[in-house]
Amino acid sequence: MKRIDYPAPVCSLIQELKRLPGVGSRSAERIALWMMQSKDARPALLSSAILEATRTVVPCSRCGFFACEPLCAVCRDPERDSRLLCVVEQPTDILPLERSGAFRGLYHSLGGRISPLDHVGPDALRIESLLERVRNSPPQEVILALSADVEGEATSAYIVDMLRAEPVPVTRLAQGLPAGGGLEHADELTLHRALSGRTRA
Repeated sequence: MKRIDYPAPVCSLIQELKRLPGVGSRSAERIALWMMQSKDARPALLSSAILEATRTVVPCSRCGFFACEPLCAVCRDPERDSRLLCVVEQPTDILPLERSGAFRGLYHSLGGRISPLDHVGPDALRIESLLERVRNSPPQEVILALSADVEGEATSAYIVDMLRAEPVPVTRLAQGLPAGGGLEHADELTLHRALSGRTRA
């Protein structure tokens, strides 16, 4: 007996939705059906927004955050405190720190962390551009805001070692961040306390 399935265009939509992070088969099916059946779905606007974002948003040439110009809004802001440089793993780690209201300095996203098991070494990260920033425009402090897990600790240790020859103190976020946790999972108060009580790396 032949198995009945959705028409081919629906199956294709479900397959594409399944490629999204955290979206399984059932969730992809529900989303696809909602997009086709709900009057609130507005699929044309959704597809237009996706295309516009992927076409116009690029990494900031200085810090790696999301931008529609060569420099992002943070790097273009003349009121930021250029004496403080906060190093994060991913561009998405910048927003939790911004929303905490505890930091008004500049950022540098590494684009990941050292992970030998995933074949990610220092050369695959934006560590060289970090060193160039520190040498060309030396801040008064470099703050490491990396994950408190094995890969984050290894990346922090590597950066501390690379910056040892530079006349700039390197600090790390203090208490409040759980071991193995990233910035995206921390609440604003925890981030505020971690920034306020940072310690020498």
